[in-house]
Amino acid sequence: MATVDLNDVRKVYSGNVEAVKGVSIAIPDKALCVLVGPSGCGKSTLLRMIAGLETITSGTISIDGKVVNAIGPTERDIAMVFQNYALYPHMRVYDNMAYGLRNRGTPKDEIDRRVRATAKTLELEALLDRRPRELSGGQRQRVAMGRAIVRNPKVFLFDEPLSNLDAKLRGQMRVEIKALQRSLGVTSVYVTHDQLEAMTLADLLVVMNGGRVEQAGAPLDVYEKPATTFVASFIGAPPMNLLPLSGLGDGEAAGAPTGTAIIGFRPEDARFEREGAAGGADFVLPALVEGVEPVGAESFLYCAAGGASIIGRVPPRTEVRPGDRLHVHVGRDRLHHFDRDGRRIGT
Repeated sequence: MATVDLNDVRKVYSGNVEAVKGVSIAIPDKALCVLVGPSGCGKSTLLRMIAGLETITSGTISIDGKVVNAIGPTERDIAMVFQNYALYPHMRVYDNMAYGLRNRGTPKDEIDRRVRATAKTLELEALLDRRPRELSGGQRQRVAMGRAIVRNPKVFLFDEPLSNLDAKLRGQMRVEIKALQRSLGVTSVYVTHDQLEAMTLADLLVVMNGGRVEQAGAPLDVYEKPATTFVASFIGAPPMNLLPLSGLGDGEAAGAPTGTAIIGFRPEDARFEREGAAGGADFVLPALVEGVEPVGAESFLYCAAGGASIIGRVPPRTEVRPGDRLHVHVGRDRLHHFDRDGRRIGT
């Protein structure tokens, strides 16, 4: 297999538009790296540069220790799975999967062996004689993945492959992609704007914003210790609550580290009590309930507190109603502190 290393990679378009601003990432062998961020953050441009479909302005990209800046896409030994499947509509599933191997001059019996073995892995054996129009969205995505797998590449690249599927099918396909990637042991880079997809799939999670890497690490490490307020607000559903220190009143933020300008806490770390409840050692602030949203296994409380809007998780059959006044309790060990530039303070 292969490692993928990006060193100070930049992309500048005409008009001095800098789409990628000095990105450095080391992706270990056999790891699934997910690039996540909002539209326009540079993640797809970065993926296309790894693929060789976009030229690099400066920096280096190495695959398996070899710099590939000047190497074309076909020589990089990568396989890409696209958002729109990119299947040939007039070809059978078998021929779509075999197409790349035929172009490379692979012997016919080897093509047949690989296609049928991959079809068995992806449960496509009964569909090999169908054409793409006769398949569901999930089946088409499996075919697109199968076409990549039969090539036995060093690296898989996924460009938002699930965005055209409905929510239920996306969840199913996430599980299948993760299991397949682990069983094949192929180093993979996966682009998505969906933070749930990113959290569930990634071995290495890379959060991008404005062409830069905001934070990279294991998904739970990024979730539990966001490096910036951007990461705190982007990773998590609902996102972290962020409150300006100036809106919290005297004494409410006692013990905050020097330089703190913003205090944050996750919705699941908040406990809501009726007005007048004792605070004890908790961080406590009054809140006005503005909305209650039942979502099945839990409900979300939308409140005004500390000069900001906050969200809390509560049991599904809560008796809290809009207009109620409550106290929000958060253990001080569950608070996150950020400076005025939005950067994390402390561990």
